[in-house]
Amino acid sequence: MAYQISDDCIKCGACASECPVSCISEGDAKYEINPDECIECGNCANVCPVDAPQA
Repeated sequence: MAYQISDDCIKCGACASECPVSCISEGDAKYEINPDECIECGNCANVCPVDAPQA
């Protein structure tokens, strides 16, 4: 199952810059992960200061 970003996201962009497949983009209220492209590597969760990305 692909990672999802919770509403705790503070839109800092740390996750997007660490994604090896560039499946994270800035949405209106938070960053969003394209579930069809996510390879479940966990890089986004490892760098997020508020633990917004969840498996």
